[in-house]
Amino acid sequence: MKKILVLLAVFTATFSQAQSTGSVVGNLTDKEYNNEPLAFANVLIKGTTKGTTSDFDGHYIFEGLTPGAYTLVFSFVGYETQEINVQIVAGKVTEVNVPMGASAASLDEIVIKTTTKRESETALLLEQKKAAVIKESIGAERLGKIGVSNAATATTKISGVTRSEGTGKIYIRGLGDRYLSTTMNGLPIPSDDVDNKNINLNLFSTNMIENVGISKTYTTSGYADQSSGNVDISSKEYSKKQFSVSVSSGYNTNVLGVDGDFKRSVASEDVTLGFHKKQFATVDLITRQGWDPLDQKSTGNYSLSLSGGHKFNIFGKELSIFASGSHSKSYGYQEGVFRSYRSNILDNEFTDVESFTTNTNSTGYVNLGLKINSENRIKISSLSVNRSTDNVYEQGRNGLGYVFDQDPQEDGAFVRDQNFKQTRLLVNQIIGNHKISENNTLKWAGGYNFVLAEEPNRIRNEANILDINTSNLTQYAHVGDFQQRKSKQKIEDTEFNAYLKDEITFGEADEDDNKPFKLHVGANIRKKERVFSSLFIGVRARGFQVPSVDEFSLTFTEDNFNNGLVLRERDPDRYDADLTIISGFANLDFRLNEKISGNVGVRYEKDEINVLWDVANFVGRVGSITKDYNDIYPSLNLKYELNEKHFLRFASSLTQTLPEFKELSPFEYVSPTGRVTRGDPDLEKSDVFNVDLKWEFFPKQGELVSATTFYKQIKNPINLALTRGSAGIFEFSNTGEKAKVFGVELETRLNLIENEEEDPILNFNTNITKMWFNQDLLEEFQYKNVTESDLQGASDLILNGALSYNSQKEKEFIATLTGNYSSDKIFALGSPEDFANSATLYNDEIIEKGFFTMDLVVSKKITDKLLVKFTGRNLLNPDIQQTQKVRDFIITNEETNKVVSSYKKGSLLSLSLKYTF
Repeated sequence: MKKILVLLAVFTATFSQAQSTGSVVGNLTDKEYNNEPLAFANVLIKGTTKGTTSDFDGHYIFEGLTPGAYTLVFSFVGYETQEINVQIVAGKVTEVNVPMGASAASLDEIVIKTTTKRESETALLLEQKKAAVIKESIGAERLGKIGVSNAATATTKISGVTRSEGTGKIYIRGLGDRYLSTTMNGLPIPSDDVDNKNINLNLFSTNMIENVGISKTYTTSGYADQSSGNVDISSKEYSKKQFSVSVSSGYNTNVLGVDGDFKRSVASEDVTLGFHKKQFATVDLITRQGWDPLDQKSTGNYSLSLSGGHKFNIFGKELSIFASGSHSKSYGYQEGVFRSYRSNILDNEFTDVESFTTNTNSTGYVNLGLKINSENRIKISSLSVNRSTDNVYEQGRNGLGYVFDQDPQEDGAFVRDQNFKQTRLLVNQIIGNHKISENNTLKWAGGYNFVLAEEPNRIRNEANILDINTSNLTQYAHVGDFQQRKSKQKIEDTEFNAYLKDEITFGEADEDDNKPFKLHVGANIRKKERVFSSLFIGVRARGFQVPSVDEFSLTFTEDNFNNGLVLRERDPDRYDADLTIISGFANLDFRLNEKISGNVGVRYEKDEINVLWDVANFVGRVGSITKDYNDIYPSLNLKYELNEKHFLRFASSLTQTLPEFKELSPFEYVSPTGRVTRGDPDLEKSDVFNVDLKWEFFPKQGELVSATTFYKQIKNPINLALTRGSAGIFEFSNTGEKAKVFGVELETRLNLIENEEEDPILNFNTNITKMWFNQDLLEEFQYKNVTESDLQGASDLILNGALSYNSQKEKEFIATLTGNYSSDKIFALGSPEDFANSATLYNDEIIEKGFFTMDLVVSKKITDKLLVKFTGRNLLNPDIQQTQKVRDFIITNEETNKVVSSYKKGSLLSLSLKYTF
């Protein structure tokens, strides 16, 4: 594979041209023939040798122009030659449409119009400045410069946003997965994981992202279930005729330290390019496929991506296409410790936890744009993803593992969990935009999404190394029997969603022909269904021994099943669930005068959730619930323009947080560490009141200084919490009656050094978020006389910063250093073990400790079409820890902080090349 990558690198390259240039496009029409397209006319840039001709549709284009003043010369035999002055702006497309005629009279009818590229930082800041609502975005231009590879990382470059390390989960203003919503082009996307409400944003690679926007305030055209914000991924469309190929290769520093002893699961034998094909039924896998992990020889990361677009003319209609595809593979290794406590007593302890992970991701994206005419456009987008994660998790190989009350002994405990997860995701969208009249625009969209997420062959073994000093002789553990098991899990999600919006402008137009009012009236509908199933096949191996933990396969043979091994196939666990949302809305964009503008609206939404389950851990196995909510959700957004550079914004709204299927179903999921998480059928939705006040200052193009204060009041907050009982189960619960969040955000984007053309050479971006929050605790979650708590998953301090250098030369050199910090946050709330003795018998909250990360991206343009980029991620490689306070009853009777989980992720170093045709 390395040789192939080297050969590809010779002929290909990795880095798209930084969008510090502008473009000119336009159409030439023939005044003498009813303004029909004028083909084969000459268009030159005066004073240069650069020129082109118009195509059959009269269309011409110049790309990659350095910002500045130009003179375009238009000529055609028998027609008047015309010279037009035009100003090129970085990151923008200037449109110059010229009617050509036999006399110079046509000069008065030339139309010059500038449109923004929604990939550039300048364009997105301008959009933010003009918007009636509080919204922040990051575009493809900046993502490329700072080396961001996916949407999850992109969101952390926006103020108030953090990401859970090693996952695609994000937190906005301290509120996590259940308080967010995710859309693509304004349409909702289902989750790819039973554990999450929102899709893993790592699935969205930057080669198909135009920009990522986060709306932290609410407007009534969107679903009400977005209490801390909405993440909207705008997917790429055709912008110019260009094709690119890129390759990259690299290593994780932790993997380099494994010294060739990298493990992969047995299930990986059935995997090709990330696609799993199961060979046997689960019950047959017990004897027909092994139980011991396999060795992986090559552990170098690599990726390959292709993208390109083209425009066609079909039957007089303009059809554009943009497509991209990518395939990548990466390896990760973590080592550390894991412990758990029950009622302040050590329940288990492992000081040599190891996790070997192989990630494969294949993505295909196609966008079709049909311009029927200037008033009617249709866009079709299709995204397909195949993502797989192969994980081998081990703890206790050193013989020092401990599990309380385990047979045949407590010491020498060993656990191995092998799991291959595969997610196939399909997102299909069609979006229409029709200008019915000068004052009326109709917009509509429909989406169909499908997710198939599987764990086709999960293998778990629990055993004891009897005496590590004399031999590695191992005996299977049998506290609960059937602790040697293989299982499978499958999730199928299907979803249909749609919206219809009618926009009507009215009022007296200003000098720019903009009318002061725009009424939006419309409806949304969403139907989501999930079918979940899990099958468990266990083996009781009481008394059986093997020479070592690497020879479990010796046990599970037909002969041994005839001589003491017992097979148990439990009835499958399953749940079926559906969500139906029907809503109508109306909101009004208004401009009262030159200073005051905004948006006010109201939404009626009916939400119905049905869950039917049949699971082993529920009394009687079978149960069902229905949650039916009907509410009205208002919103108000105001903007006051102090001057052309200073703005004040105010926003207030009511939103909600609906319980998720996995939060309502009582199915218990066991993580590799042994932590068990389940839902609560009694869970109710949260209602949230939101207020924001923001000041924005735009010193000049591309710069921003802002300050925001925000407040949220949450009724019936939902948190992950420990429950009472020896099993140590984590459960989603309404842990209190109300919670409050107050915060301050500060953000700056400033050019420290500029050249003579005021292009930024040294740029500094930073944002700081400080929060204060608390919630009351219901009695069942009170212990140590504590009646209040922080919110689960919320950090009270978030810091993001980036320092970027750009040579602003023809062959650019760019270097960007970024840093991110989030402070301590609660991983799970605690609970009393015994109400009568809650001062001593309790399980304290688990805290995820704060840490700082740093990334470096350096790129150099070698030729006009070839660039090279070096990326170093997580360079500081911090410890990622969870801690829990534990009381020592025997010696001091005082609480001390114990590390219950700790590991390092490793630094990721990569070199990439990109060639653009």
